[in-house]
Amino acid sequence: MDASVDTWSYFYTHLMSIWLNRFYIYSCAAFGIGIWICFQFIATKAKKQDEKSTEKLTPSKVTQDVLINGYTKPKTKEVYVTGVKVFYGSQTGTAKGFATILAEAILSLNLPAEIINMRDYDPDDCLAEEATSKNICVFLVATYTDGQPTENAAWFCKWLEEAVNDFRFGKTYLKGMRYAVFGLGNSEYVDHYNTVGKNIDKWLWMLSASRVMTRAEGDCNVAKSKRGSIEADFYAWKARFLARLQALCKGEKKPCSGNCKKGKCKSKGKQSKEGSDHEQRVSEQENTEVEDLFETTSEEESGAEEEGSRNSVIDVEDLGKIMGHMKKAKKEYELEEEAGRTGPSQQSSGKNEESERREMITPGLRDALTKQGYKLIGSHSGVKLCRWTKSMLRGRGGCYKHTFYGIESHRCMETTPSLACANKCVFCWRHHTNPVGTEWRWKMDQPEMILREAIENHQSLIKQFKGVPGVRGDRFEEGMVVKHCALSLVGEPIMYPEINTFLKLLHRHNISSFLVTNAQFPVEIRNLEPVTQLYVSVDASTKESLKKIDRPLFKDFWQRFLDSLKALAEKQQRTVYRLTLVKAWNVDELKAYAELVSLGKPDFIEVKGVTYCGESSASNLTMANVPWHEEVVHFVRELADLIPDYDIACEHEHSNCLLIAHKKFKIDGEWCTWIDYDRFQELVQEYENSRGSKTFTAADYVAKTPHWAVFGSRERGFDPLDTRFQRKNKIKDISGC
Repeated sequence: MDASVDTWSYFYTHLMSIWLNRFYIYSCAAFGIGIWICFQFIATKAKKQDEKSTEKLTPSKVTQDVLINGYTKPKTKEVYVTGVKVFYGSQTGTAKGFATILAEAILSLNLPAEIINMRDYDPDDCLAEEATSKNICVFLVATYTDGQPTENAAWFCKWLEEAVNDFRFGKTYLKGMRYAVFGLGNSEYVDHYNTVGKNIDKWLWMLSASRVMTRAEGDCNVAKSKRGSIEADFYAWKARFLARLQALCKGEKKPCSGNCKKGKCKSKGKQSKEGSDHEQRVSEQENTEVEDLFETTSEEESGAEEEGSRNSVIDVEDLGKIMGHMKKAKKEYELEEEAGRTGPSQQSSGKNEESERREMITPGLRDALTKQGYKLIGSHSGVKLCRWTKSMLRGRGGCYKHTFYGIESHRCMETTPSLACANKCVFCWRHHTNPVGTEWRWKMDQPEMILREAIENHQSLIKQFKGVPGVRGDRFEEGMVVKHCALSLVGEPIMYPEINTFLKLLHRHNISSFLVTNAQFPVEIRNLEPVTQLYVSVDASTKESLKKIDRPLFKDFWQRFLDSLKALAEKQQRTVYRLTLVKAWNVDELKAYAELVSLGKPDFIEVKGVTYCGESSASNLTMANVPWHEEVVHFVRELADLIPDYDIACEHEHSNCLLIAHKKFKIDGEWCTWIDYDRFQELVQEYENSRGSKTFTAADYVAKTPHWAVFGSRERGFDPLDTRFQRKNKIKDISGC
């Protein structure tokens, strides 16, 4: 009994002690729990920081670790871009060259790149696979004649257009395919500028393919190109594309533009404030550049979007944007009306003051022309040594102008004050490496500088023949003094605003002038000062064939052509029609040619077989289009029968060329097609001294044609003072050079 009482007393004493000290016990417990909670909080935070650092080092998503047979399966990265396919549609090789440059840049990013000729690609079998391949498809496509695709892209474009309009394919046929388009064109062709690029972009979009970036357009027209040349346009787009490609490889979407509704960003993933601001600035900068350089969408696509949204309900939140667009359009309309009231002259002068004109010769064009042997002068002129100049230095005969008009070929300087042209002829012997344009929009060099450097460059080219075997010493010395200038090197010399000043400078240096124009500038022809001999190229006799052969830039090309011939008829000095025969193109239009002769009343008509200058991607002419000399003679005989005031005067067989002359140049039964150059210089000097009051005509400076140059002679136009050189293993020369 006593033992049980003692036990209870013991426990009771301790319990009472705990109860009396309960405050201290609670405090210790709370302190311990607090320490434990702090420890857990710190450990959790450290773990989260480790996870974030790991995510930064590995931005792509990874799969969860799986334990297999005691080993962890390696983490695999998700691939967003497997490679890039670069499709090109090219006629002259520019797009193909760009495709090569782009592919090399892509390879430098450690991405596979494949260059594909659109001719070798079957869209019916392969295009749908691009929707699931994770490839990026890039289309570098040029626009050819009349807005048509190039030959190697014709089938691809035809198939794509048919697929869009074929219900069997469906509107989601290419859903998942990612693409970008860069078009190559020339803004001088207003109605067809970059049509192919716009169409491919539109057709792919209509089949639910997704753009990775806005369609871009490169412009061959130096004056209107945003960057000064099509090469610069391409490189600007390439830099943007590569940046976008790198972002796609990381799985990134397009950076937020900062225009999210209610100020809340709806972009996937959380970004730091600093990163968001940076990306927003980059995005705004890129968007500004896009608006400056490229069109954001094609007109056809915009029309399709508008048509699809006519019956849709407009969100109230979008009304603000719509009203903003309406205000902007109204403001632009008011500015246009104000500009119209101001007048085009003041508006154009303001533009010229605001923006400095560019040089006609871009760095890429300069390299290309230099490789072809041009000596470039300033920013838009050039000089080159004619092969007939080299031939006559060696005593191997002169060109057809020597036979027809008495030019000394070794003293003739072939030059141009304007490398630009308003046509893209199928037989262009420069393969369209020169720029094109319908008016002067470039920086202009002074005529004095052009003539001075032209003569210096020509003389330096002549000096290279000093000591060359076969070169005659007397002709080498004569060749150092320029006596004739053929303004027919390349381009349209009459486009040069100071062409009259340039002609006067030539005559003051006792240099005769032979100017060739393509009959697209009638006003300039009327305003032209006296020329020793003025040529007009008459490459076809009907509107359809002229468009087919010359491929002019002007919409009213045919009226300009007819007006140019009428302007030629008003000239008092020597005038020439220059006909280039292209077999299967323009040799069957005799009556139409005869009508054009009655319109322009030229003194002479040169009929020449087309010169074959080798294969060119810019033209489909072949040797089959070069007429034989006998065929040219037959054509000339038939044409002469249709124009009774004219007859065949001269022949130069080696150049595949004949001359029809007006019968007024047949004096006392003898042809007088040659030129008295000293007499011309006297007459033109008197004309200038009298300020144009004392005029003269073509009959005032004629000279007798030698017997060997007359049609039907045994020499057939070859000067007997020279020695004809025949190449080995060459039976007959039909080149027409």
